[in-house]
Amino acid sequence: MNFFKSKKKEENYFVQTAPSKKITHPLEEFCNFPERLGVEFGLYLAMKESVPVIDAAISKVTRLVGGFKIECDDENTQRDLNSFLEKIKVNSCSVGAESFIRTYMNQMLTYGTAAGEIVLNSYGSGIEALYNAPLQNLVLKVESDVLKLSIYKKSNSELTPVRFPELVMISALNPEPGKVYGNSIMKGLPFFSGILLKIFNSIGINWERIGNARFIVTYKPPANTEINVKERAAQIAREWSRVMKNESPSDFVVVGDVEIKVIGADNQILDSKVPVRQILEQILTKLSVPPFLLGLSWSATETMSTQQADILISELDSYRRILTPVISKICKTWLLFKGCNTEHKVKWEFINLKDELRGANARLISAKAEEIVQKIETKNKNFREDV
Repeated sequence: MNFFKSKKKEENYFVQTAPSKKITHPLEEFCNFPERLGVEFGLYLAMKESVPVIDAAISKVTRLVGGFKIECDDENTQRDLNSFLEKIKVNSCSVGAESFIRTYMNQMLTYGTAAGEIVLNSYGSGIEALYNAPLQNLVLKVESDVLKLSIYKKSNSELTPVRFPELVMISALNPEPGKVYGNSIMKGLPFFSGILLKIFNSIGINWERIGNARFIVTYKPPANTEINVKERAAQIAREWSRVMKNESPSDFVVVGDVEIKVIGADNQILDSKVPVRQILEQILTKLSVPPFLLGLSWSATETMSTQQADILISELDSYRRILTPVISKICKTWLLFKGCNTEHKVKWEFINLKDELRGANARLISAKAEEIVQKIETKNKNFREDV
């Protein structure tokens, strides 16, 4: 027996922005947001769940941002840093910094504000993981110093300052002056989403009423007869019910003046194509997503589709400019623990090959035009010298 064998100390780490209590009620997380943000954030989440085109557009934009690589002056440091970003643990079941950035961006687009944390190992000697912090666990404030952001953690209805705020990353999308929280990309869409849901709800109710046919049987007894109308009506109702409940087709035979109509057959379902398209146009305009990316063939010409794609590319570039400081902070922290003082640069991938080819053709045409202009100027100069 080896009595001198030392036990290996277990590696564990703590996340300072993690929730301190278990959420038991599905609506409780909406109530934990500070001040008015509870209702607003819950509304945005409900819109994503109830209007599929919004969720699809946000997911599409998040994926189109693309991946990235880090360029450093030292090749060995660059290789190790990119390897670290590919293998770093993210949350509980994801791997890679790109997964962290996608979740981070999805949170920023949905709520207008995103929060993440660099989690250190138990020895404080390196980065262990990246964590996407839920906003209901944090409260952001600007106190005496208007240029300093204070980050608090909510714990049992109490606000506790975050112990290491330098490890927490906060990004706000188009914040208003003097405000800490940003504006969601869905701001201004609840009104249109409500109308859209009312239209589809009405369509469902109408189809349930008219599609599942219901009949009205009217019996008109002849005048001056000694017929028991109540008994005859009960007999017709009984036979009609038997015919309609029969699985196989049956005939309904009746003697007398009987009129059978389908309830609601004379009604006309309103045409929803125009209003639904108008509402979807407003929604997609706010989300800056071309319709053809979502399978909606609205673009009349190829030029229009190209212009819409160019607008989307400019939006993606603006999102990349917001995400670049977050990636740089992760890289700087890793380099700090490694004792490196190497400059680094975030290099984003091209959105797709067509954009790269179109840009290359534009640069080629511009270079050819510049060459032609130079030749003309040279000829004019030689002509003036000869004269």
